[in-house]
Amino acid sequence: MKEPLSALLIGNGQCPSPELLQKLAAKADFILAADGGAQKAAAAGVMPDKIIGDFDSLEPASCWPKEKLLHIPRQDNTDLEKALDYLQDNHFTEVTIVGGTGGRWDFSIGNFLSAYPYLQKMDICFAADGWQIFPLIKPAQKTVRPGTRVSLIPVSPCQNVTLKGLKYPLVNARLELGRTGRTLSNLSVQTQISVHFANGYLLLYIED
Repeated sequence: MKEPLSALLIGNGQCPSPELLQKLAAKADFILAADGGAQKAAAAGVMPDKIIGDFDSLEPASCWPKEKLLHIPRQDNTDLEKALDYLQDNHFTEVTIVGGTGGRWDFSIGNFLSAYPYLQKMDICFAADGWQIFPLIKPAQKTVRPGTRVSLIPVSPCQNVTLKGLKYPLVNARLELGRTGRTLSNLSVQTQISVHFANGYLLLYIED
């Protein structure tokens, strides 16, 4: 069985601290910047292996080595989707996204939703200073510190949701879109938490 291939994907949104970006870069097998995310990476002392996008926010593209540039001029998908297409086509199975939020809310929300078509082949995490968000279509288990705030947000109706390792567990619950009263601002009571569900789309928020 092949080892998972991990990638750090740096978007053009609000970038995390240089310390976090460098830490995540050191753990990744491959660093991919989406368009203007390349400048933010370089400013933090992180050099991407490749830069992908339509290059409408890469200033100037001519300053970057040509072998790093993956120019995709099509306008019917976002730079984040271009980057995720590339990572999926190259068999990456674990992707951490930074710079995928901040600034315009429409881009932030769109980026979270854009992750779902890729989750059959990749585990995706959005990360920033102090939090992580995991789009989920299947059960997941995460390692956390006891006392960590954890929230679960249904993006669609979800069946048979069971939470373990949390102060307020659930057993075979049904979650509806827009009904988050039972799943916001929970607290971990163990170092391992788990989310099991039969179907549906969820966002798992973990503070760290």
